[in-house]
Amino acid sequence: MSTQFDQVSVVKKANIYFDGKCVSHTVLLTDGSKKTIGVIFPSSLVFNTAAAEIMELNAGKCRIRVKGSDSWDSYEGGQQFSVPANSSFEIETLETLDYVCHFVA
Repeated sequence: MSTQFDQVSVVKKANIYFDGKCVSHTVLLTDGSKKTIGVIFPSSLVFNTAAAEIMELNAGKCRIRVKGSDSWDSYEGGQQFSVPANSSFEIETLETLDYVCHFVA
């Protein structure tokens, strides 16, 4: 996991979801790919996905359950998880989550 992204554009307007429980900014890379970088404060939320996503966790702890799964999986800073396109996942943030969401084409 890299510690920075070089030569990018950042969308100034914040993405604020779930009454401020999730806040991120969109980062556009020169190769045309898009990422969001943000935080999810302690909460229980459901996210829908259009594109496939890889959630890279910089810090914090959470449990997730991807749509169609019966089990919850735990993750923390330094780990990542994937969610397929046109799906959803439930997330229970146990400690404020610092993340990078990589959208997979």
